[in-house]
Amino acid sequence: MSMKKMRDIPDHDRPREKLAARGPQSLTNAELIALLLGRGVKGRDVSQIAGDVKQYLDNAKGNPSYDALLVIEGIGAAKACEIMACFELGRRYLADDEGVAGSRITKPDEVLPLVSEWRDKKQEYFFCITLNGAGEVIRRRVVTIGILNQSLVHPREVFAEAITDRAASVILVHNHPSGTLDPSTQDISITRQLIEAGSILGIRVLDHIIVTKKGYVSLKELGHM
Repeated sequence: MSMKKMRDIPDHDRPREKLAARGPQSLTNAELIALLLGRGVKGRDVSQIAGDVKQYLDNAKGNPSYDALLVIEGIGAAKACEIMACFELGRRYLADDEGVAGSRITKPDEVLPLVSEWRDKKQEYFFCITLNGAGEVIRRRVVTIGILNQSLVHPREVFAEAITDRAASVILVHNHPSGTLDPSTQDISITRQLIEAGSILGIRVLDHIIVTKKGYVSLKELGHM
């Protein structure tokens, strides 16, 4: 069955109008993609392109590749970047605090359920978990994604939200895609820099935990803090 072209769809059933009238939950995945794309290209209606993008995303299980998106007829560099940005933004917001507020942390292994789905990621994710004076989680946030260095993991980025949360302390967490649990020299250096910055702000860095799918290590327990 051929997909209807956008011009053949009644105004009230077009993605933008449906979203405005009934909310985003009323749209199909293909309609959400069509809304994101905005318009088609010469010879290809936006609905056709959206259908191809949806099929690709279904096969990719929600982990799109920039290069693979460019293969889809009608998707150029700008649209591929927009799609990648939407997925990444969604991941970051979902990673921030879904279902974690109020959890009490008293020892390193109690952090693991809060970051379990990132333990085997192929990129490094650096988290900051803010806690109140009772040791209860306020929020969990992704600070940066990518290879850790002192320009990416800057005290300003780590503590800005902790100040907003009125946090008494923070726990730092990041994953090692390599699978090794040995902290690098950079890991230790960043940790000490953040401890020093936190002490000036009156926000204690309780621990820095490295996780992989095999387990975890606590830099505090290793004597690096």
